[in-house]
Amino acid sequence: MNKVLLLGRLTKDPELRFTTLNNTAYCNFTLAVNRKFAKQGDEQQADFIPVVTWGKTAEFCDKYFKKGQQIALAGRIQVRKWVDKEGGNRYSTEVVAEEVYFADSKRSSDNTASSHDEVYSPPNQYPDLTDGSDGFKPTDNDDELPF
Repeated sequence: MNKVLLLGRLTKDPELRFTTLNNTAYCNFTLAVNRKFAKQGDEQQADFIPVVTWGKTAEFCDKYFKKGQQIALAGRIQVRKWVDKEGGNRYSTEVVAEEVYFADSKRSSDNTASSHDEVYSPPNQYPDLTDGSDGFKPTDNDDELPF
């Protein structure tokens, strides 16, 4: 399973670009993610993780995310390989974000509250559990069970 969950701050504004072949939107940015522990007396350390988003998610990131803002994302790790000008193999590791979320509180964000009113998330693929159920429905007859 290849699943990544990150919470961090943007190191600069996202950069929106389009592919030359079919004009698909993609957006690149770097997320500074604090490490959980720091040695006593040491400064907090962070990892700087390259992230790419595609399509509507990329357009959303370009429109609403700004440098210094805290965001959360879910996605996957991708390793790309290419040959450089000298003929050597080069590799790049990045996170492909499939879901992105605001993580700043409305009070601590530099953006206006209205920018938090619109949040992009992909269509829900899970059942609606807002009715307090756990997603299971009782059966009247045990003979209906497959085991």
